[in-house]
Amino acid sequence: MQTIVLVYSGGLDTSVCIPLMREEYGFDHVITVTVDVGQPAEDIRQAEVRARGLNTEHYTLDAKAEFVEKYCWPAVRANGDYQGYPISTSIARPLIALKAVEKAKELGANAFGHGCTGKGNDQFRIEYIMRTLMPDAEIIAPMREGRLLPNGAREPWTRTEEIDYAEAHGVEIPQTRDKIWSIDENLWGRSIEGGHLEEPGYAPPEEIFQWTRGLKDCPDTPKTLKIGFENGVPVSLDDKILSPLELVLQMNKIAGENGVGRVDVMEDRMLGLKVRENYECPAAVVLLAAHKALEALVSTQGELKFKSMVDREWGELAYKGLWFDPLKEDLEAFINSIQTRVTGSVNMRLAKGSAVVIGRSSPYALYNEDLASFDSKTFDQAESIGMVKIHGLQSRMYWQLKQKMK
Repeated sequence: MQTIVLVYSGGLDTSVCIPLMREEYGFDHVITVTVDVGQPAEDIRQAEVRARGLNTEHYTLDAKAEFVEKYCWPAVRANGDYQGYPISTSIARPLIALKAVEKAKELGANAFGHGCTGKGNDQFRIEYIMRTLMPDAEIIAPMREGRLLPNGAREPWTRTEEIDYAEAHGVEIPQTRDKIWSIDENLWGRSIEGGHLEEPGYAPPEEIFQWTRGLKDCPDTPKTLKIGFENGVPVSLDDKILSPLELVLQMNKIAGENGVGRVDVMEDRMLGLKVRENYECPAAVVLLAAHKALEALVSTQGELKFKSMVDREWGELAYKGLWFDPLKEDLEAFINSIQTRVTGSVNMRLAKGSAVVIGRSSPYALYNEDLASFDSKTFDQAESIGMVKIHGLQSRMYWQLKQKMK
């Protein structure tokens, strides 16, 4: 029996893959695996119904808590960002692939399928994990390989062709020809793309947003809250200790109600394509802002300068899905060393789409009010005279030499 494990979201691409695996690739036993990293419960249920309706052996794996603790929290420590937005989809893909590999090993399967296209990033992130952990496994990506033509050749699928194929094979899918959004959700963020959203000049309609309120629907009174951190990760809201999963869920709700977390960017994909992306990431936006504020309070100037470079490199690796890369481990050794002091609290004010730091405190703060205050006489300001005289000495010498040589 030809068996394949299909990484299954329940959306258009992966649903179309099920009949394709049987008709065009010869797999008579399709195992679908849906990994729950925070998608809506109804989407998870619909994926189960849809998969079983297509006669697959289906598994839903709950990985929400693991996702927060082992993927989102490292992203917080590293201020995980890519080109101006909190990375979210990219850090979920390695975990999804990892769970699919675990299930394949458990069931004795040695082939994988996924619904990634040949233009996107997810093909790299998912297959990297599969090839690392099961290097001999066969990997099939029907959307990337294209639509089979009567003459035996293949051509790229269009979204409309996929919908036509789904309808012809009795596959119920959420997309329509008018509302053709492609949506991906996890606890850390929600991405929306496709249709007119691909046009850089198109204003996103309010209907695409589900986690965040528009400005006119936000409360008029700002929301203030206190976020407690230990060793670089949030542990409490308003002094109430919460599990990592519950903290993210509550923060998504609070920030979303105040319109925080919408991001509209032009993103450079791994293949060099420049694409327009819309994201909703309320919890991530607030928690990353708070983390940076606390980190700035407890770290030296040199540490912050170097860590900004480390964070950028970490973000690039995470964006590419290279979760097992040795450089990532090296970078995290430095990151985690600093995080032992990123303990304390940050006060935030959320109001009509903005998240502003309004206070921070830590037992490891490198701030000394007695030295920094304008009202203090502890710091002998006359001691600065000598430093000021030699400040920029070489550049001054260069300027003077330049003037002589004119």
